[in-house]
Amino acid sequence: MILEVAILNIKVGLSKDFEFNFKKAEKIISSMKGYSSHQLKKCVEQDDKYILLVSWQTIEDHEVGFRKSDEYEQWKELLHHFYEPFPIVEHYI
Repeated sequence: MILEVAILNIKVGLSKDFEFNFKKAEKIISSMKGYSSHQLKKCVEQDDKYILLVSWQTIEDHEVGFRKSDEYEQWKELLHHFYEPFPIVEHYI
């Protein structure tokens, strides 16, 4: 099992819009091969900051199966314009 971890810094004042779009985007990621679960947590100390945790069966399920899919293009359209700076994504075992 692989845990994907991303700290998401959202452009100031756009958190509500981000959360609305994330509800659509989580349907995309949860349908992918190798996906196990995810959590999106809002930071208590800083507005407009979140952590995204996604469990995958393998790193390839995330980096190849998801990121090279048509579904990822939809994910990007829904979410990537909210980030500043763009998040660093790391994987843990």
